[in-house]
Amino acid sequence: MISIIIFAVLLLVGFGYFAMNVGKIRSNILMGRDVDRSDNKGERLKVMTLIALGQKKMFKRPVPAILHFCLYAAFVITQIELIEIIADGLSGEHRLFRPALGGFYTFMISFIEVLSVLAFIATFIFLARRNLIKVPRLNMKEMKGWPKLDGNLILVMELILITFIFMMNGADEVLYAKGASHAENLGDGSLGFAISQYVGPALFGGMSESTLMMIERIGWWGHIVMVFSFLNYLPFSKHFHIILAFPNTFYSNLKPKGQLTNMESVMKEVKMMMDPDADPYAAPAEPEGEIQRFGAKDVEDLTWKNLLDAYTCTECGRCTDNCPANQTGKLLSPRKIMMDTRDRLDEKGEAIRKHGKGHDDGKSLLNDYITEEELWACTSCNACVEACPVNIDPLSIIMDMRRYLVMEESKVPTELAGMISNIENNGAPWQFSPEDRINWRDEA
Repeated sequence: MISIIIFAVLLLVGFGYFAMNVGKIRSNILMGRDVDRSDNKGERLKVMTLIALGQKKMFKRPVPAILHFCLYAAFVITQIELIEIIADGLSGEHRLFRPALGGFYTFMISFIEVLSVLAFIATFIFLARRNLIKVPRLNMKEMKGWPKLDGNLILVMELILITFIFMMNGADEVLYAKGASHAENLGDGSLGFAISQYVGPALFGGMSESTLMMIERIGWWGHIVMVFSFLNYLPFSKHFHIILAFPNTFYSNLKPKGQLTNMESVMKEVKMMMDPDADPYAAPAEPEGEIQRFGAKDVEDLTWKNLLDAYTCTECGRCTDNCPANQTGKLLSPRKIMMDTRDRLDEKGEAIRKHGKGHDDGKSLLNDYITEEELWACTSCNACVEACPVNIDPLSIIMDMRRYLVMEESKVPTELAGMISNIENNGAPWQFSPEDRINWRDEA
């Protein structure tokens, strides 16, 4: 009875704290401007299925994709066993589903064990890639400090979790063969799990029943504690993409990648200027709602989808690895753009919860986190968008912040100032008027 109470408290605290942190992230995301992504639901479901569930874009690099798929599949399928552990914990039973499921139960646990072994191997390889081989995109300057520690922590937690699984199943195999398992009246012989039926006797075969009982309980409680620890670590980690990848891909931008967004207020003005029937002396219409800033200076000027992108970022570095500006030594790193946006959003959201809406901490995403040099280094080629395995769009953030610099602060690099002036005066990027540009014809 005491163990049931302890488990119930752990369950409530674990899921309660997770729900609280998810609520904070949700409120942070909703700080962004509205954007309609409710159209074409059939296409959106297709994109989500292929990109988030099927990991289609990951397989452009087969080796890391296969390793990642082992971890991903183990995480998803292992939740089936988690359901049973929760049922066991609340009921005081052990392997509650085995009598009803019979051979299918043995198959599912065996499948989970095989995936766990593959995940165990993949985890060691990922640790080696980060810390021994030191893959360049995983060791860039924005990955120093917490981002590197975060990546290593989650991999170590994965190893500990798998170890607990095999402690639990392996010791239980030996106990069951001796007729001393918690799982009573389920038949004689072995539980028959694919890996544990060999690992259990090899590691625990010579131990006493009391020791085996202790190891099995340590494995059981350790497993569930690690699950809740992992669950509550996710909102503070880049690994929150495990959950957010699905909504993020569903709300992907389905328009062609080269198509940029226009501000509705500016479009109205331009259309009125081009309308021959418009009255140039008419009083301007009263603006509807709050006046929107031109472009983005801080996180609340971005759309909620931009902010969802920031929390979904996996920090894998594929965007930066494919960025031509970064490859030529420019300061720009699309991954850093997303990481900076998330960091600023966390900071801004916490300040609002503490001091109330409208609180100004004197900081902004532009300049305090992202510099003008980074923004103007972008070639707007969309390589980062194409490379992202979960359809994140760093370019959208970059273009909105550029728009703010040009339209609100009249800041533009010298190289572009001449071009803009030429377009305004000559209708083309060149310094010659349309009449002068044809003079070459008369020189022959």
